[in-house]
Amino acid sequence: MAQEPQTGATPPRVGVVLMTMGNRPDDLERAISSLNQQRGVELDIVLLGNGWNPAENPWPFPANVRTIHSPENLGIPEGRNVGAREARGDYLFFYDDDATLPTDHVLAAMVAELEKRADNAVIGPLGQDPTGKPTPRRWIPRLNVKNNGKPGPATWFLEGIHLSRRTAFDQVGGWPGHFFYGHEGIDLAWRLIDAGWVIQYVPSITVNHPATSPARHAVYYRMNARNRVWVAKRNLPAPLVPLYIGNWAAITLLRVKDKTALKVWFAGLAEGLRTDAGERHVMSWRTVAKLTRLGRPPVI
Repeated sequence: MAQEPQTGATPPRVGVVLMTMGNRPDDLERAISSLNQQRGVELDIVLLGNGWNPAENPWPFPANVRTIHSPENLGIPEGRNVGAREARGDYLFFYDDDATLPTDHVLAAMVAELEKRADNAVIGPLGQDPTGKPTPRRWIPRLNVKNNGKPGPATWFLEGIHLSRRTAFDQVGGWPGHFFYGHEGIDLAWRLIDAGWVIQYVPSITVNHPATSPARHAVYYRMNARNRVWVAKRNLPAPLVPLYIGNWAAITLLRVKDKTALKVWFAGLAEGLRTDAGERHVMSWRTVAKLTRLGRPPVI
């Protein structure tokens, strides 16, 4: 169980948003166990069975885990929105069901980092594979990933394990639930930065997560492309939309050599172009300049 600091001060309350489809109960047990070893914070753990009933779990959940059940798979971003609405606390910790925390002070350290600046919205740690595999490039919010990238303000974050300030998350409307899977973090990050919040990358805080390929999901190439288009249509000034989409089409042609995968990707691109991306909130040109200064101009 998470414990109060020895000073007797009221510990910060962290609402933990944990989702599972019930398909890896051993990983889930380890994830919850490492949560309950955290010190210096008070946890409100909300577990969403996403298309799975938590009553079917093969082992009993600890008393401090509150479960909710969605009969249908809501997708990752909407499932996180549901969990965030239920979780209590000034901070929200989004936590994958196959992740673990390597020490007992990870969450307390994240809260301390978040409170160093009133405009910090997200603390993004360094993700590391517990078996020693290299950290995937996509987990490091820098174009230059040497030495795990430099700490400081960033333009994206590790979606599956990070701490958010609730007021910032609520102000921008949370995750884009209709994305289902893919690029929901970029959409949320851009809206936070445009609203004046800061995303901090803190590689001195590490978390564990298996380094698996996102392409293992059957929907990956379709939703990767569709949601790229949706991110652009929802957030970018009109002149940048075709640049962003065109650049990513070119990058995909260079990276992906499998013809079947490319066919699916471009079908997803066409789907994104013809379908409604949801509410449009155009970032300011000041935000475009800020993203560029931070090393990730919003055309790549």
